[in-house]
Amino acid sequence: MEIFENINDFYARQQKDPSFQNKGIPPEYGHFNVFERKYCTSNSGYSRRDFYKVSLIIGDGKLFYADKWILIDRPALLFSNPLIPYAWEAVSELQEGYYCLFTEDFIQSSERNRSLADSPLFRIGDNKIFFLDEKKIDEIAAIYRKMIEEINSEYIHKYDILRNYLHLIIHEAMKMQVPNNNAFQGSASERISSLFMELLERQFPVDIPEHTLSMRSANDFARQLSVHVNHLNRTVKEITGKTTSEHISERIIKEAYALLNHTDMTVSEIAFGLGFEHPSYFNNFFKKNTGISPGSVRNHTK
Repeated sequence: MEIFENINDFYARQQKDPSFQNKGIPPEYGHFNVFERKYCTSNSGYSRRDFYKVSLIIGDGKLFYADKWILIDRPALLFSNPLIPYAWEAVSELQEGYYCLFTEDFIQSSERNRSLADSPLFRIGDNKIFFLDEKKIDEIAAIYRKMIEEINSEYIHKYDILRNYLHLIIHEAMKMQVPNNNAFQGSASERISSLFMELLERQFPVDIPEHTLSMRSANDFARQLSVHVNHLNRTVKEITGKTTSEHISERIIKEAYALLNHTDMTVSEIAFGLGFEHPSYFNNFFKKNTGISPGSVRNHTK
């Protein structure tokens, strides 16, 4: 079962008029669009998207990602990117607010500055949900209204303005994050550990059968990072308190739970997709790390 949605799939699901797709944007601008949430479908299936999305959510709902879910029970700003699959289930009838979606070409059409590289859009492990007070709701909503006004204008440079509005929303979220005064000033060990975690996360989600897990050992990551495996193991353990093998195993288990809970793929298909040569190896690995079998997880969700 494919768990991937591109922009065309998204428009088809939303049944948007093709005129909403902003055709005719010069290729160097990538794709951008902005909408009111009241026109959205109330639920979206669990999948990875090939575009970014920033949503001002007004209305209750459940956000599912990996093996977790969170209740959105008050206004929130949500960031989603192509690396993290998710699903949305509306709880309240009222679903308002705004959202914009865009490709990486749009956000990178001018050189990406370091502050954006450190933003919720691009950093894998950072918080993606920001709950808002009344003042912040009004401020963010005003920016979205300006976006809608601008995208409907005839101004030749409107996409530059839209990009600036998007940057403004991103920076408003960054101001709500816990300050990190050590950003970009970490030690060599911290950088290696961070690169390992980034490289590990970028393997997921797996799009079976198109894309399967390729790096499953500390040696695989050490070769990719051009460091000795012993140095990588020492560094990751020193910085995170866990071994590289523990991180890899935990991430594979997390992905296995997501595939078992949110797809119709067989346990054998999941095993091969996660890099196991035989389903029995996957079963033993899963049971060793969780205490239960993959089949019991699948049966529990039915």
